[in-house]
Amino acid sequence: MPKVSVIITTFNRRHFLGDALGSVLSQDYHDREVIIIDDGSTDNSVEITAGLPVTYVWKENGGISSARNAGLRIAAGEYIAFLDVDDLWKKRKLSTQIHIMEETGSVLTYTDEIWIRNGERLNQKIRHRKYSGHIFERCLPLCVISPSSAVIHRSVFDTVGPFDESMPVCEDYDMWLRITARYPVTFIEKPLIIKQGGHSDQLSRACEGMDRFRIASIAKILDSGTLDPGHADKAIQELVRKCRIYAKGAMKRGKEEEGKSYLSLAEAYKERTTCKR
Repeated sequence: MPKVSVIITTFNRRHFLGDALGSVLSQDYHDREVIIIDDGSTDNSVEITAGLPVTYVWKENGGISSARNAGLRIAAGEYIAFLDVDDLWKKRKLSTQIHIMEETGSVLTYTDEIWIRNGERLNQKIRHRKYSGHIFERCLPLCVISPSSAVIHRSVFDTVGPFDESMPVCEDYDMWLRITARYPVTFIEKPLIIKQGGHSDQLSRACEGMDRFRIASIAKILDSGTLDPGHADKAIQELVRKCRIYAKGAMKRGKEEEGKSYLSLAEAYKERTTCKR
């Protein structure tokens, strides 16, 4: 059995697939399998994999979560590593993370990143700072962990479940909330991945009002009953904040009823905190 299962997800990204795959196959860590889940491409992406030591699976298009979950179902490794097809790994990424995980027992490590947009390097802002330990509160405002940077012990998915296939975006945000509510994580302060942005078909560009999916994710984990009281209070505070901001934006766009519904949602969850006290 391979120690690590690497899952690359793609959809009509043939122009990225070769470089992404090359960054995995050139890793200095070799106890791995490489699984490519093609989520319904029509661009003959399979041709890129000809003769390479990979498992290629084409499936009907179902979104990024369904593609990652398809990879999880066939993965044989003790550890799971994801790579979005428009990202790249540095050569020592896997060896660095697996060494630390086996030495410390950490169930999730993630790394720093190099950001490239339209060919130019970007600096990360203070709000993108990353942390180790119990970071649930840090994960509430925005998505702290890049899926392409994470290596996760597969037992974690037995506990928290697979990616939520009902979410077209922010599915990674949803997953990190579920994981960090239960486990401490380890941040490796080395830029071991390259994130390439700015292209027109990015999911974040294709979906307006992404915070509504983050709000839904917070509501879902609150309603699950899995949060301890401290985490629940922080989650409610963030949900209320996001609802108010989203409602203000909706009303500004002339969507009065949508705005009111989010204000009502904020009040309903705020009432939970008041009742507890």
